[in-house]
Amino acid sequence: MTIAERYDTVFPRIRAALLAGVALSVLVSALGLLALVAYGAGAAGLAGVLRQVFLLNPAGPDDIGLSLIALLGMAHLAAFMLALVGCSAREVWAGPLPWLIAAADVALLIAFGFTPGALLAIAAIAAGALQVRLWKALRINPVALKELRGRMRGARAFVVLTIYLTLMSAFAMLVYLIFNVGSSAASAVAGEIGRTLFISIVGIELLLMVFIAPALTSGAITGERERQTYDLLRTTLLSEPTFVLGKLESALAYLFMLLLAAIPLQSVAFLFGGVSEVEIALAFIVLAVTALALGAIGVTVSTGTDRTISASVRAYGLALALMFAVPLMASIGGEVMQRLLMPGGWTSPLMETAMAYVNTVLTAINPAAALLGTQQILIERNSAAFYPYTISSTGGTIPMVSPWVLFTVIYLTLSAVLIALAVRRMRQRDIQAA
Repeated sequence: MTIAERYDTVFPRIRAALLAGVALSVLVSALGLLALVAYGAGAAGLAGVLRQVFLLNPAGPDDIGLSLIALLGMAHLAAFMLALVGCSAREVWAGPLPWLIAAADVALLIAFGFTPGALLAIAAIAAGALQVRLWKALRINPVALKELRGRMRGARAFVVLTIYLTLMSAFAMLVYLIFNVGSSAASAVAGEIGRTLFISIVGIELLLMVFIAPALTSGAITGERERQTYDLLRTTLLSEPTFVLGKLESALAYLFMLLLAAIPLQSVAFLFGGVSEVEIALAFIVLAVTALALGAIGVTVSTGTDRTISASVRAYGLALALMFAVPLMASIGGEVMQRLLMPGGWTSPLMETAMAYVNTVLTAINPAAALLGTQQILIERNSAAFYPYTISSTGGTIPMVSPWVLFTVIYLTLSAVLIALAVRRMRQRDIQAA
């Protein structure tokens, strides 16, 4: 029996350990969110008990501790989901991931007394220990290497990069000229120019990602079918997770190159001031996670479609819906619900707290809103993580988390779920074809 075959034999046990971590993460995050709502509604005693059970060492006030519990639960959910996807494809980056999760849990247990971290660490260690003896089975994805080499050896990749940077440079110059007309060279105005330039560059970069990412991934599987090479590839030893992740990784590598190439343009804002290194780093994180989610959408659509044109139309439709339609409908729905429930203003602390967290989640599901909200919080509150939110009905405060944090966790989890769905659909189509 080869090492790869032994790994495939052991993988069901690895998957069981990681799924246990996923279940525990969902439970922790759900309890943390419920406790936050209870805290905002005035049931501070009940919420404080959960904080004392889950965080033995004080992590500031109870509200900050409860926010930390909910956030850690969601972060573990995303991490375990990504580890599950990577381990199923025997990716080399998935090997150390369970150990990194376990090390983080041990650190959290020591620093804050995060008691769920003990169970989460056990699940991660169990998955990591099963892989240790078979670490040679892990490898760099061969499909990703082949696709990336083929893409970079042609002129198309460099033409796209040139057009991408030219469009952003021209747009940045246009914004600068429009903004600078009639303004003085005062430092306050210069700082405003820097912020405007930064927001404009990141905005056009996000818009280009919406159109480039689905184009690179929507034809990943359908293109092989149309070239009549799909059946030949499926006769190799490549598994479905390896095939899907390889196609996605090759596209993401090119997308990340585009994002890195645009950082010097974003850094031009430093010449005028008004933008910090933290804002540039957070903008890159949001853009990278957005590219991952849009790429996962394209690959998922490609696995269930026979023609590239149909897959492209569906991928662009879903991407545009996720970027624009869903946030708009959710915002309108939230406003209507608020007017129906409390037409005369907020009188119930419980409902106001719940709606405040709902509005934060609605902001976090859209990358543009998450970027703008994060920058506003950085400027007004000088915080990149937690900040206090005042409840009008009681005058008290509840903890809020910066939109980029929720956005990253939600989109990473969504990407992992979409990749798992793409693998499942690919298997089903192969079975039906057989």
